[in-house]
Amino acid sequence: MSKLTSSHCRFSREFKLEAVRRVLAGEKVSVVARDLKLPRNDLYVWRDRFLAGGPEAMRDRGRPRNAERLLAMRGGAPPPQTATGKLDREHGRNAELERKVGQQQLELDFFRQALRQVAGARRPSAGLGVTESTRSSKR
Repeated sequence: MSKLTSSHCRFSREFKLEAVRRVLAGEKVSVVARDLKLPRNDLYVWRDRFLAGGPEAMRDRGRPRNAERLLAMRGGAPPPQTATGKLDREHGRNAELERKVGQQQLELDFFRQALRQVAGARRPSAGLGVTESTRSSKR
């Protein structure tokens, strides 16, 4: 029996949003994909759509409605936002900022460790401002 790909399956908007929320919360894409039995590529596509346009950018099951396709082709304004959609977008933005803070913390830790290694490798001098004496080359 062949493995079904996402082109043969249809997923509800809620299913996609839940999968994206798990990824944005920090779960590895491969773990979420394995758990939900779908290709990792789908999760990346859904995540990118969510980050670009929020929950409204996630299509529901089936083909898009004609009005949605026409708006997308013309680059028209998105449909009016609901309170839930705005809240979902804020949660996504919050998760994005938390990831960025985490990444910056990793970078800070890396540079602190590198600075400690450089400081430890330097040869200590006899005192502050004291230069080491050397033999004169004129003797």
